[in-house]
Amino acid sequence: MCHGKERTDIGLRFWVFVRKTGILSARILLYYKQRPSKEVDCGKMGVLFDIQRYSSHDGPGIRSTVFFKGCGLRCLWCHNPESFRPDKDLMYVPEACIGCGLCEQACASGAHVFDPAHRLDRSLCVRCGACAAACPAEALTCTGKEYTVGEVWEVLERDVPFYRSSGGGVTLSGGEVLLQPGFARDLLRRCREEGLHTAVDTAGFVPWTAFEDVLPFTDLFLYDVKAVTPEIHRQGTGRDNALILENYVRLIRSGARVWVRVPVVPGYSASVDEIRNIAEFLRENEPECVELLTFHRMAESKYRSLGMTYAMGDTKPPSAEEMEGYRAEMEKILDCEIRIG
Repeated sequence: MCHGKERTDIGLRFWVFVRKTGILSARILLYYKQRPSKEVDCGKMGVLFDIQRYSSHDGPGIRSTVFFKGCGLRCLWCHNPESFRPDKDLMYVPEACIGCGLCEQACASGAHVFDPAHRLDRSLCVRCGACAAACPAEALTCTGKEYTVGEVWEVLERDVPFYRSSGGGVTLSGGEVLLQPGFARDLLRRCREEGLHTAVDTAGFVPWTAFEDVLPFTDLFLYDVKAVTPEIHRQGTGRDNALILENYVRLIRSGARVWVRVPVVPGYSASVDEIRNIAEFLRENEPECVELLTFHRMAESKYRSLGMTYAMGDTKPPSAEEMEGYRAEMEKILDCEIRIG
């Protein structure tokens, strides 16, 4: 049951009482004056797959990063494949299975069979999560959970002193944050009410109206530009990039603060020609800075646990020398800071 409106009514009744009686505690009045409205908790819920504390790679300072489920792109190099679907996913690590059989007993759809080794038939799995709840070894885990804004804030508020002392804050990432624009807006607004710096990490493959929802409550956008050549973008992500580039231009012209992130992926964006193409596109609407993100294969095990094929298994990351070369190419064209991450 939602109690946000009820709490607000109690606060108003208390205020009427003290005004009539003249009995007033300055400390209590300050509490009600500064306490943010809880009505936001009564609305939309968000589907998340992680809340990462003490992050230093998703904006300035020490941050907490809230990871949203769902994404319209299918980047072959994505390091969060559990974010693709908008709902739950079942992850299975065979090496961790102890063969207890509890998952088979818990599964109503018959997706788990022991003959004698454990076999998971994903075609029968309905992703209800019953097997993961029963698994004592955590060989089976369910990723994706519904949260209210209040429930997320309970996690975030633990680290408020670190945010404030380091110039950090809260970053919403994914997946694609702006596929859940209403929940994102409400969570950003709550963070703003608490005086925290806010950032949104987005690939921009959403209607412009989603940006309009969050713009008033976002201090910084981390905007992914994976490629500007349409064919390279389609090959790497499965989608056209016209909407992404259009939204980027609109975002810059709205006056928003923007850091651009470019994943440098061999066979896709990791070429002098494409790096120059990206820089030429950005020159007309220059961001505060550009981060060149070095491709890595650390997510390969996630794909296996999701029963997915990892397409980048034989791809080697760019060398430090190559990354410096790409930075030098961008610095010839852009005036903003170019970082390597």
